[in-house]
Amino acid sequence: MEQPQIDEARAIRKGEELNTEKLQAFLNEELNMGDASLEIAQFPSGYSNLTYLLKLGDKELVLRRPPFGAEKISKGHDMGREYKVLSRLNPVYPKTPKPLVYTEDSSIIGAPFYIMERVKGTILRANQKVDMSRQEARILSENFIHNLARLHKIDVNETGLIELGKPEGYMRRQVEGWIERYKKSQTDDIRDMDEVIQWFPDNIPETKYTSFIHNDYKYDNIVLNPEDPTQIKAVLDWEMSTVGDPLSDLATTLAYTTESTDPEPLRMFGIRAFEGVMSRDETVRRYEAASGIKTENMVFYFAFATFKLGTICQQIYYRYKEGFTKDPRFAPLIFLVKATAKLSASAVRNGRIRDI
Repeated sequence: MEQPQIDEARAIRKGEELNTEKLQAFLNEELNMGDASLEIAQFPSGYSNLTYLLKLGDKELVLRRPPFGAEKISKGHDMGREYKVLSRLNPVYPKTPKPLVYTEDSSIIGAPFYIMERVKGTILRANQKVDMSRQEARILSENFIHNLARLHKIDVNETGLIELGKPEGYMRRQVEGWIERYKKSQTDDIRDMDEVIQWFPDNIPETKYTSFIHNDYKYDNIVLNPEDPTQIKAVLDWEMSTVGDPLSDLATTLAYTTESTDPEPLRMFGIRAFEGVMSRDETVRRYEAASGIKTENMVFYFAFATFKLGTICQQIYYRYKEGFTKDPRFAPLIFLVKATAKLSASAVRNGRIRDI
């Protein structure tokens, strides 16, 4: 197998630069680094919060900040909460980067931000060719879902993680909240979206399990061991994590695991870019065996997770259309919104999580 490359940072995108001088002074004081010089690059992937690589003297750090213009449409870019999540979770779930510094002082780079350690390794991007054998890909996908099950089995009461969410009425709030987010950022009339928005409120299943959930668990949010890419070193991007229904978390993973019958824009965007990864049906069965959680009402969970994915893309597209970002990757996202709507509505109509 040809080893995938280490995830590397690149030149900062125009309009997303940071104030190097102020940031250098802040970090040297907070981390007791004296007068260490600072170099900044940007990780090019990701569509939500912005992620930068910092080289401060001989240290490599990662900075996370909200996207420019995000305050116009969402409260889902709370750096303080994301930092708190990592601080609580790292001692009991070590596959998280160690958080180091957080500040709400917007005078430094124009927004609140936090600093964490860099976990160096391989990240599988959606459009990246991966030269894994089918057997290696199968092992990775099994480890991937076992790792999610491990997260869901953490006792949220014993660890204090329960304080980071409100499990009572979680799915009702999710449905109402995501429908509102979609409507606030809507730019086009999409019939499939209208259909599922009407269906969700009357079909919310009873929540039978409570776990700490990632809410964005997908292959390009994990860091793999470069020496053995079937092994997971860390899980990234905890901005949407909370205490809630673990089946909704599983369904989010299913929404990102594209299959050959999915609409083309979703297949182009999706993470199943290499052969051997478990199908959605296989993933559900494997998760149930690993977690001990019975996977009921998966049509609802899957349809809603797919709708959420479409809404996230809609919010990003809205920022692009309104001129808050000029990143050209965002221009075609409206086609992905329509593709996720089609897949969500298909699941509701056909009563299954596959489109065949």
